[in-house]
Amino acid sequence: MPDLFATPWPLGTSVAVFAIAGILTVVASIRLVGLGDTLADRTGWGEALFGAVFFGLATSLSGIVMTAVTAAAEQPQLAYSNAVGGIAAQTTALVVADAFYRRVNLEHASASLSNLLFGCLLIALLALALLATFTPDVTVAGIHPVSLVMVGCYLGGISLVRRSDATPMWNAVDTSETRTDVPQQQDPLERHSTRALWAQFTGVGVAVAAAGWAVGTAAEGIVEVTGLRAGFVGGVLMGLVNALPETVTAVAAVRRGALTLAVAAILGGNCLDALNLVIGDVAFGGGSLYHAAGADELFVTAAGLFMTAVVLSGMLVRQSRGWGRLGFEGVLLLGSYAAIVAVLAT
Repeated sequence: MPDLFATPWPLGTSVAVFAIAGILTVVASIRLVGLGDTLADRTGWGEALFGAVFFGLATSLSGIVMTAVTAAAEQPQLAYSNAVGGIAAQTTALVVADAFYRRVNLEHASASLSNLLFGCLLIALLALALLATFTPDVTVAGIHPVSLVMVGCYLGGISLVRRSDATPMWNAVDTSETRTDVPQQQDPLERHSTRALWAQFTGVGVAVAAAGWAVGTAAEGIVEVTGLRAGFVGGVLMGLVNALPETVTAVAAVRRGALTLAVAAILGGNCLDALNLVIGDVAFGGGSLYHAAGADELFVTAAGLFMTAVVLSGMLVRQSRGWGRLGFEGVLLLGSYAAIVAVLAT
């Protein structure tokens, strides 16, 4: 019986833990969908804002823990690539969710001011992370100043989204296929009290976080034993597991009819994954995490910017039917992610 507290783990243990933690993440994420949809109605926050903040936080817990664990273990490139790799994989998850909604292109049906603003916020956060690499390599109390700017940008963005929801100056044109955020008429969770729902939501979030610790520790073992590049393990392998909660919840939300929640969970989760870089910067004891990033990590960050711009374009153009029944943005996202994997694997 291997000692799970003695790291790095042997390759067999690392692979087994990696797989089991991924399965746990999927099961927990399915439960989060129903709880999140009901709480969005109970709190009055709506699917977009609740999905991007609370739902995004719950589904991002595994990625947050992965980044913190690997940064604290002096694996800055693994920590950085996990955060930005998760963003790339999660953005591609929109294509998976779209495939389960056959009525019309998902971006057409779920276009909203809130989702557009969250996409803009994500672009701003990723741009700040890239800009940090061009600033002096200095830290204050072990934190690079750009980390504080990113936190302020996120909080300001959330405030902007809330104000825009209250007094919108722009609205998507309603079509026969537009799906607005309306409370479920027959919700099986309605009989539970709000306190009980929050307790379940928190408990599932803790389970997702525990899975994140396991994946992060397993990834350290995989890198050390196999000699694989940190950019590939973090950006692809960890990124895919990091994206599992958002992918599963997006598909489940689409099947439940909560389209706004599906898109908001991914875009909001991506914003929080960008803030994972702040978590990694705090946990990393060797200076600025941004300056420890290599060419692979910066490449995936730039790719995340491009993919987010593609998603925003899809919500603005709003094709009813497009290339391969997915819309032009779906095909571009699949091609972009395939290219990312190919570059990191070579």
